[in-house]
Amino acid sequence: MPTVRINEPIAQWQDSDFAQGFALVTRKEVRQDRKGRDYVDLEMADASGSLSAKIWPDSPAIKEPFNEKEFIAFKGTVREYREQLQLNLDHCRRVTEADREDGFDEALLIPSAPEGVEPLWERLNAVFPGQIRRPELQLLCEEILRRHGDEIKEHPAAKAIHHAYRGGLLEHVVHMSELAIQICDHYGDVDRDLVLLGVLLHDLGKLRELGAMPANDYSLEGKLVGHISIGHHMLKEACAALNDTVPKRLQLHLEHLVLSHHGNREYGSPVVPSTIEAFVLHWLDNLDSKLNQLRNARRMDGPGMHFLRPLGRNVFFDPELED
Repeated sequence: MPTVRINEPIAQWQDSDFAQGFALVTRKEVRQDRKGRDYVDLEMADASGSLSAKIWPDSPAIKEPFNEKEFIAFKGTVREYREQLQLNLDHCRRVTEADREDGFDEALLIPSAPEGVEPLWERLNAVFPGQIRRPELQLLCEEILRRHGDEIKEHPAAKAIHHAYRGGLLEHVVHMSELAIQICDHYGDVDRDLVLLGVLLHDLGKLRELGAMPANDYSLEGKLVGHISIGHHMLKEACAALNDTVPKRLQLHLEHLVLSHHGNREYGSPVVPSTIEAFVLHWLDNLDSKLNQLRNARRMDGPGMHFLRPLGRNVFFDPELED
């Protein structure tokens, strides 16, 4: 007997369920079926996760106007296709203010860090500024969090590729910083303060490069300047606000960390890593972003071999190794 799910999280849906409620459209593409008829392929999301959906040519919803990054009210049936669930939409429209009486709430529909924003924020405050040893760099850390902490807490870390959800930047910084502490404890000649500040600073420019959720799109400044150059300027602004408390040599090291963290010029770094700490930061960033992509792909695509476009290769998720 199919289950009727009204305003229930996407993560709870099962094959043959009838689902009704509200969602955020994170992707929308018009395609053609084998008969040349238009249908809509989209991805719907809420705070619990996301799901592929289809509006077929014979559905009344096919003529409804709505766009990516908009909230919709919907009705449809959950079907399993190629071992993955998808929603076939019967009705779909933009939400209105009147929908609040039926349970519409934006906060419930914005994809968020799986570990929870508040727990991640507590973990970040356990690292910064307490794990920074130099007093002048502690002051810089405090200045950065005073200026940008609220945004760091909520902002995505990317538009689509990795940590592209509310609290994504916070999750990225927390994971990198906790791993950085272990690496610096293991390799005693790596400057812990510089690496940790580099972790906090390296993607700071994304606060201006990208809009907050749910829009999560590039700003004009982001398109024309890019987050590395923006972040470099934000670092210099924070140092200037401290009236040269941070010694010029330390500031230069921090600037190098921000400017080199992508690792190669062809990936956007104006300079390549040229200090031990810059190498550590680059590989921390690379590791955490790649693992996030792989974990998301495993969750979305399931077991088997799948082509992961951002990595430019097929990846295999072995069902026998799944928990």
